[in-house]
Amino acid sequence: MTSNDRFIADSSWRRPGLGNVVLAGSPLTLFSLSPSGEAIAECIERGKPLPQGHEALTERLLNAGAIHPIPSDSDKARFSLSTVTAVIPAFIQTSQEAQTLKSLVASCSSLHSTVVIDDCSPHPLPDLGATHVIRLDANSGPAAARNAGIALVETDFIACIDVDVTISGSTISQLLPYFADDKVALVAPRVRSRAMTNIVGEYEVAASVLDMGDAEARVSAGTRVSYVPSAMWLCRTAAMLSVSSFDESLRSGEDVDLVWRLNTAGWTCRYQPQAVCTHTPRATLQQFMHQRMSYGESAARLAQRHRGKLSPVKLNAWQASTWLFVVLGMPFVALGVAIVAGASTAKKLRKFPQLKSESINISVNGTAKSGLSVAHALGRVWWPIALVLAIFSQRLRLLFIATALAPAVHEWWTKRPHLDVVRFTLMKMLDNTSYGAGVWKGVVATRNAAPLIPTVRLSAATEE
Repeated sequence: MTSNDRFIADSSWRRPGLGNVVLAGSPLTLFSLSPSGEAIAECIERGKPLPQGHEALTERLLNAGAIHPIPSDSDKARFSLSTVTAVIPAFIQTSQEAQTLKSLVASCSSLHSTVVIDDCSPHPLPDLGATHVIRLDANSGPAAARNAGIALVETDFIACIDVDVTISGSTISQLLPYFADDKVALVAPRVRSRAMTNIVGEYEVAASVLDMGDAEARVSAGTRVSYVPSAMWLCRTAAMLSVSSFDESLRSGEDVDLVWRLNTAGWTCRYQPQAVCTHTPRATLQQFMHQRMSYGESAARLAQRHRGKLSPVKLNAWQASTWLFVVLGMPFVALGVAIVAGASTAKKLRKFPQLKSESINISVNGTAKSGLSVAHALGRVWWPIALVLAIFSQRLRLLFIATALAPAVHEWWTKRPHLDVVRFTLMKMLDNTSYGAGVWKGVVATRNAAPLIPTVRLSAATEE
């Protein structure tokens, strides 16, 4: 990064009393600042040019997800669309999909070139003019199809685009400047579902698994945005080749795997929702459920490759104890544990007087969010176990119903979609149970229970 870089603070950024302590990032990290660090923090908050010597601190803040880069005018002028090749894997089954492919190829006309990989489609591809088309001898899945296209790329950047994605003329132009940082391997836009009139379409507009939200982020396992879907990626060709691109043995989850391998290799991946593309959701409930099950099924195979990263919920010891006592029907004991946890947090932060009031918020918010995570896991991954236990206990039956409903209602209240709360909740429960069924199917097939086992740490606090 250059010395005149500008940054924006993450939505998690808090500097109590505008002093020498910053709480920010994902997971939440405490930064103790020197006087020069305070000056840098103030410049970030006010959008001012940074002083010389900022690189060490801003690098730490970037890596923690506490700040995000703002491309300069020179960065925006540095890259052109002629440095990008589009790679489009295509499995065409209908004439409508053929026309969709033709429209997508036309929207990529300003790029250096486009490579379409026909993954042994049952329906003939449309006339794509001078577009380079490769037909595979057998249907091999999107990972193998993309790799076949990537092998032909000669430009510095690759735009991986799925057939059911629509990009605007500015989508790629908005992503390119972030490659001014030589460590950036991949930048992904926001993938929003195209509005449809059926219940699946209405639900997907509000809760698509491809939509990572409206807040920019670094992409890394264990963070707010742990992966980005490969429905649309802009990638550095050298970075992709350095990790041998996609794992062709994975029919789903190949995008999660590649992001995490890039991170392990020292590359940075970014999510920039300022750039937006649209995606066509599944047309029927059956297709919707099949898609979610396939995502869940990939969890066990991913867990074999990335140990410790597929846990359904991550808690510290205090949070785990609190919610265990809730499940056991001991609410007053759980409350006592939560109070002791708050006191422990306050003690740890005693050396930062300006965080005295923040310590209570940190503890309460942490406990509440962990509770939602446990409820989410119960309704999504652990529901077969919870369902069996609910048969034998009325208390557990009521708890299971509450944990199935609470996260869905909370999400509906937060997002306020056009879909009413009843239909949204039913769709969310179908979404979760389909995914969970896929997880269990994958666990049985691989004999790897890692996606079912929670991670409990002694402490969730991180300090720098």
